[in-house]
Amino acid sequence: MRTDTGEIIHLEDYRPTDFVLERVDLTFELDPTETKVEARLIFHRREGGAEDAPLVLDGDELKMTALLLDQEEIPASNYDAAERTLTIRNLPASAPFEVTITTEINPEANTKLMGLYRTSNVYCTQCEAEGFRRITYFPDRPDVLAVYTVNIIADKATAPLLLSNGNYLGGAGMGDGRHFAAWFDPHPKPSYLFALVAGDLGVVEDTFTTMSGRDVTLKIYVEHGKEPRAAYAMDALKRSMKWDEERFGREYDLDIFMIVAVSDFNMGAMENKGLNVFNDKYVLADPETATDADYANIEAIIAHEYFHNWTGNRITCRDWFQLCLKEGLTVYRDHEFSADQRSRTVKRIAEVRHLKAEQFPEDAGPLAHPVRPTKYREINNFYTTTVYEKGSEVTRMIATLLGADLFKAGMDLYFERHDGQAVTIEDFVACFAEVSKRDLTQFSLWYHQAGTPLVSASTAYDAAKQTFTLSLEQMVPPTPGQASKEPMHIPLRLGLLLEDGSEAAVSSGSGAEITDDVLHLVERNQTVVFNGVTSRPVLSLNRGFSAPINLHFEQTPADRAHIAKHERDLFARWQALNDLALPNLVEATARVRAGQPARCDAALIEALLAAAADSELEPAFRAQALALPSEADIAREIGSNNDPDAIHAGRQQIMTAIAQAGREIFAKLADELIDTGAFSPDASSAGRRALRNTALSYLVYAENAPDRAAAAFKAANNMTDLSQALTILAHRFPASTAATEALAAFKARFADNALVIDKWFTIQATIPGAEALDRVKALMGDPLFNGSNPNRVRSLIGTFAFSNPTGFNRADGEGYRFLARQILDIDPRNPQLAARILTSMRSWRSLEEIRANHARDALREVAAGAKLSPDVSDIVERTLKG
Repeated sequence: MRTDTGEIIHLEDYRPTDFVLERVDLTFELDPTETKVEARLIFHRREGGAEDAPLVLDGDELKMTALLLDQEEIPASNYDAAERTLTIRNLPASAPFEVTITTEINPEANTKLMGLYRTSNVYCTQCEAEGFRRITYFPDRPDVLAVYTVNIIADKATAPLLLSNGNYLGGAGMGDGRHFAAWFDPHPKPSYLFALVAGDLGVVEDTFTTMSGRDVTLKIYVEHGKEPRAAYAMDALKRSMKWDEERFGREYDLDIFMIVAVSDFNMGAMENKGLNVFNDKYVLADPETATDADYANIEAIIAHEYFHNWTGNRITCRDWFQLCLKEGLTVYRDHEFSADQRSRTVKRIAEVRHLKAEQFPEDAGPLAHPVRPTKYREINNFYTTTVYEKGSEVTRMIATLLGADLFKAGMDLYFERHDGQAVTIEDFVACFAEVSKRDLTQFSLWYHQAGTPLVSASTAYDAAKQTFTLSLEQMVPPTPGQASKEPMHIPLRLGLLLEDGSEAAVSSGSGAEITDDVLHLVERNQTVVFNGVTSRPVLSLNRGFSAPINLHFEQTPADRAHIAKHERDLFARWQALNDLALPNLVEATARVRAGQPARCDAALIEALLAAAADSELEPAFRAQALALPSEADIAREIGSNNDPDAIHAGRQQIMTAIAQAGREIFAKLADELIDTGAFSPDASSAGRRALRNTALSYLVYAENAPDRAAAAFKAANNMTDLSQALTILAHRFPASTAATEALAAFKARFADNALVIDKWFTIQATIPGAEALDRVKALMGDPLFNGSNPNRVRSLIGTFAFSNPTGFNRADGEGYRFLARQILDIDPRNPQLAARILTSMRSWRSLEEIRANHARDALREVAAGAKLSPDVSDIVERTLKG
């Protein structure tokens, strides 16, 4: 393997910089191919540091044209400009000094989309995590905070809009067809939060009055003509600002808040101080082009990036090992926001589905790492579901352990104590330990130990003594670099359901600390006895998914059905239905592999149809209840020697059995839930559409004909219904005339809308079956496929690899070989994108032997690439090794 990888960075090697950066003055003279950047950096030596220490700055693919110290040229003998660093010697021992660096960069050629690049005639930056060093030489690390002044000069005709962080100071024409704008950010920030945008864009404007009475200007910039599609994003922004004031007491701190939407972007969005840059798929929406899921994602991501103003910007990370400090915490905050805006239960179900689908496999595979890693070779590869989603779950557990009041007190102390600082996980946890007077040392293992804990439970009831005994055992499996683990502090919400649906008191339990309905599991083995239990209860454990664990608890179908019927915790009701379905699906897979038809348990059908018909339950919950565990869920439950074709076939047979049994119920729902009024993206309306489309899907399974889906496609008046009907047609009847005509009509109608055409590619990339690969190859030749646009590549190649188990995991290995070639093709121009798509191979060892061997060979083909980026070489090496 030949790579340009750097050294492994270790947490234990952290030390502060030798110099303190006081101020940054930047001047950009923008040009598509020859942008000139002048950086004036004011430093002084850190107290206690060595007087002869050189100044070492980071750089990447830079052309330096001038280097000055206090306006005097630095002799060549006093500096070394290497490939990745600039080292300056013989600097003043005590007084502040100014280093001026002039570089020349080519935004047009920057296909990595890191640093300053140009997309659709718009100059744009992406600096997290280490992109600023692609603009100028700089101490490019998160613990270097400074105040920035930015001057931007550009051609006025092509770039009438000149934006950067902070508050606008002013601007004017320059008499040569160019103009300038000056910006000042009074809040010290690290370089990864720097942003610049220049171009010709439309704008949507509004204002927000903060809780102290200040008026803040809000602006969302989009391509001309797309302004109406930014209205929902603006509304979400204003709701986010209000919610953060009410829930966390956090007020916005600048005169203006701006969002810019661009089409070429590696990430979802970026929280640059006062100037957020977004992938336009998370800004643009209207009923004709955006699904309910799109609206929900826009709401959540707008909130997430805004919330970073305090959890990430005002208080940032000391080093990149602390990434979960800003990301995990902010994901928790955006989850809570969405739960308050929508259905809390349905939001929680969606969170747990995502966690189990994405993070649990990461924790169980070769890419497993702690929420706070201790080493990395390429930091871009640690923007993971472990850091984000599991990090959020750890924050949620702190709230569960402490309760709402103490959690808020801990957050208030964190904001007060660390505002304007770059801090660590230990600083964060210490605030909660201080306000609660609780030792959180053992709990902190959640940050340090990788892997998903397995909790095994068993119960016994003694009628004579009226006692109910719960025996618990916890085990954290070995993961790369961590062979043995210590017992965790696991908060388990629980309930004891009696026959009539009432609950026995859990406060009577002895053998563990129990706070309200939270049992604290802290030992490897723990036995809890509940007294005064007058009849055998049904145990409901880990309510609300209070801890991100795998739970092994043998319960009868009758007990699970009892929970599904009587639990007051609706999440637990959904979990019981899920737990009823999984054994059926696992058995169905085994029967298919044995050449036998699947069998569906009557208890599962009865429970699912009861939920479907229960009008007292909100439609969105009923839709979730009817959604069977995915093929990935089934594979994870089986664990090893997986055959994706058998899993798919078994699931299809179970779904058909449910559909046939509930045909009348589903037909009634499909008719009752037709919405003839004006479209609204609110949660209630979205829930009704979700349930209707779920019913439609089951009906198509029952009828085994495309007619109903084809009629739904023609009648649809919004993108949610339209894309769902198209998906049903294409996935269930890919060779039908109805599917072919619908796909063609969809493409013709939306050919000029890139985000909608991404959906068209995605729907086809996920059509099940071995033929999917040939379909994907053909689509790569479609004129609408653009291999340089990250959204388009993700929509086709990424979706195929991540979300088409039967197509990608072909028994002949062609899917893996195809992906290997795509990774090697994408890597030179966009390493981040290539590395993220490659993580689709993380669970290759769980496949049956023939497929696993093919997958390993494909990974080895990637590893043998001529010159891999650090991003891809890191992923492929760990994936093969783990």
